[in-house]
Amino acid sequence: MRSFADIFRIPDLRKRVLITLGILSIYRVGVAIPIPGINAQALQALFAKQSNTLLGFLDVFSGGALSRFSIFSMGIMPYINASIIMSLLQGAHVIPALDRMAKEGETGRKRLNQITRYFTLFLGVVQSFGLTTLITRIPIAGDLPVVRDANAMFYFVTILTLTTGTIFVMWMGEQITELGIGNGTSLIIFTGIVDRLPSAVKNVVAEVFQLQQRSILEVALLVAFVLVVMGLVVWLETGQRKIPVQYAKRMVGRKMYGGASTFLPLKVDQSGVVAVIFAVSMLSVPVTAASFASHTGWAGFVNRWFNRQNGVYECVYFLLIIFFCFFYNSVQFNPDDVADNLKKWGGFVPGIRPGAPTAQYIQTILERITLGGAIAVATLAVLPDILRKFFNVPFYFGGTSLLILVGVALDTVGQLEAKLIMHHYEGFSKEGRVKGRWFNVGATR
Repeated sequence: MRSFADIFRIPDLRKRVLITLGILSIYRVGVAIPIPGINAQALQALFAKQSNTLLGFLDVFSGGALSRFSIFSMGIMPYINASIIMSLLQGAHVIPALDRMAKEGETGRKRLNQITRYFTLFLGVVQSFGLTTLITRIPIAGDLPVVRDANAMFYFVTILTLTTGTIFVMWMGEQITELGIGNGTSLIIFTGIVDRLPSAVKNVVAEVFQLQQRSILEVALLVAFVLVVMGLVVWLETGQRKIPVQYAKRMVGRKMYGGASTFLPLKVDQSGVVAVIFAVSMLSVPVTAASFASHTGWAGFVNRWFNRQNGVYECVYFLLIIFFCFFYNSVQFNPDDVADNLKKWGGFVPGIRPGAPTAQYIQTILERITLGGAIAVATLAVLPDILRKFFNVPFYFGGTSLLILVGVALDTVGQLEAKLIMHHYEGFSKEGRVKGRWFNVGATR
């Protein structure tokens, strides 16, 4: 408690925390504001049927905004999709101009971010039109329509509102990243999942004491299983492969420098929750495209196979997570640059020649640990569907939610602890800093 109190003793850190909490509060208020012309009862009936489909899964990522059809129904997903496409174009070297911008430093990064924002606006218009069409045409039980009057004015107002809401959410995420604490995009998704956890616990309690559908022993085993999975997620998120690095002694003026031994930390799960979020975003694209022609044969094919109860969907989801884990590493981590920096500063890996052999050695280790980490992340991500299908376990206690919750929490706590240590305060743990974070002393990147 004293460590948390120290946060508010540092003016800069206190300001960042309050900005983060204030922006997240605004986001949660926007989630509760519905689009005009929506029948709330019919919408609830619709999402009661769609709870185990991709539409229900996307509702979890939107923090319940989609099931309310609020002004923030699309959440941050168009921005994530735009970022994915921009990263793919840069990684595949499709557009040379993007490669030149990426090499221009801070100026190039700002220009790329500006292009990503414009692309987000375009995707926001397309996805909002698809979502509006899907809501008005999807069949539901009963005679109550979801949209009272689906005329041209309703389409115009809804598309304009959803697109504006997406741009505003993107802006709030950027403000959190720049002025607050943590990654704004991840925190927005984090708050949406946390918001639904109390209702999930309430449902479990009701099943035990009111409906008597579960026994206390089953709930105890469920809680124990959740704790075990959470421990595995923490272990996965903080796991490292430490490559020893030795710095040669060198004379600078009259002083001797170097001769120190350190290590190069490579995270087992380098991408964190990004791969899971990217995979969900990519899976939402076919469903959005099918909403434009919901009565055609190929739209029925998409709706039939892109169902969370379908084994093909699970396999595609599993493989996409593995792909994005490797793709993220290829974009964010360059072994050649690391090897060149080590050689420039007189560092070397014992037993490995500097330069190209060092880069190849780092690349080999990175590929091996990434494969293991990607398989572990993908297994945890599909775990909710397996538990729900065979053991009737609530979805919210699954691996995808815990991956995001634990990953974002560790990253945010790591940044908070870095600020505390920078201002000569103790961290949250008396026995040491949060394991595996980027600010640990002795780590070389």
